[in-house]
Amino acid sequence: MSERFTVTYHVRGTAANIEARAQGIAVEQSVEMPLAAIRNEMVLSEIVGSVESIDDLGNGVFAVGIGLATATVGQDAGQFLNMVFGNTSLHDDVILKDVAVPQTLTQLFGGPRHGISELRFRLKLPERALTGSALKPQGLPSEDLAILAEHLTRGGLDFIKDDHGLADQQYSRFSERVSACAAAVTRGVRSTGHPTRYIPSLTGNLDQMRAQAAVARDEGLDCVMLAPMVCGFSTMQALVCEFPEMAFFAHPSMAGAVRIAPELLIGKLFPLMGADSVIFPGYGGRFGYSRETCRDLAANARHPYSGLKSALPVPAGGMTLERTKEIIDFYGKDTMLLIGGNLLLAREDITKETERFTRAVGDFSL
Repeated sequence: MSERFTVTYHVRGTAANIEARAQGIAVEQSVEMPLAAIRNEMVLSEIVGSVESIDDLGNGVFAVGIGLATATVGQDAGQFLNMVFGNTSLHDDVILKDVAVPQTLTQLFGGPRHGISELRFRLKLPERALTGSALKPQGLPSEDLAILAEHLTRGGLDFIKDDHGLADQQYSRFSERVSACAAAVTRGVRSTGHPTRYIPSLTGNLDQMRAQAAVARDEGLDCVMLAPMVCGFSTMQALVCEFPEMAFFAHPSMAGAVRIAPELLIGKLFPLMGADSVIFPGYGGRFGYSRETCRDLAANARHPYSGLKSALPVPAGGMTLERTKEIIDFYGKDTMLLIGGNLLLAREDITKETERFTRAVGDFSL
């Protein structure tokens, strides 16, 4: 039998119907047609999904393990997502909970090219938790975003990223924004001596994102950000392969629009596709992720399964300076703390407030 990998779903059902429901998922996620209509023996034996396990979790929920043929994925990251949850995502009684990714696919997709260790090396920071903030709001012209970038850099941040809403809008075209912000960060670095990284956000179709990544590279940048659920896994796969020198930060936009467990989607699948760092809604902010979900997501990102490098988890979304110690205690030092709007509240004192933030991270990382 050809190689298979196991996909775990959480399915609402009853003891009376769960076996049939599981078999239905196995067929739906493999051949999507009545088995009685298939005459090809190879398809029946090698391609049709198989029910590997059914476990009663209580309260009308069952963990269903389905074995799928690795051959059905081909070489495409988008097809991988399609095979594990394509049609079944349309059934509202099913959540995609986990995927036991075989070595064949980890080798194909490659995982993070740089990971935590390389990001630390670039910043010359072997120990403490990392720091970051975002350029916002969208609507500002490039020169104003560049001024903000320089203030944040002078405050000693490790990473300054575009807000994910910044794209190639008329009021801030990508090329001019990246050029202005890269120059501003360079000026700030000359002042602090700390090698702050600027992370522009790639948007658009594959050709546009490819051109934007080239602009970033030509500006001397070595980090970019994209939203895998917006641009697509196949686009991400192509860009990661074409720009191996770039560290890719994955933004979670649209990740909540699918019934895929966040600890799997953001914590495991984004890194599998090449994310060196994953941004996610931290507990206690303005989103609703639980402490358990956040802990598991961060652990998945840092877990070097099948020899892949560890990705850097970045809890965000309503973070405050006052929570610095709490966040470091909860996630550990291999974490980036990202504070956006709460730093911007300092207005003309933003450099001083950023310095206070970076000092606090250093102090609580000891």
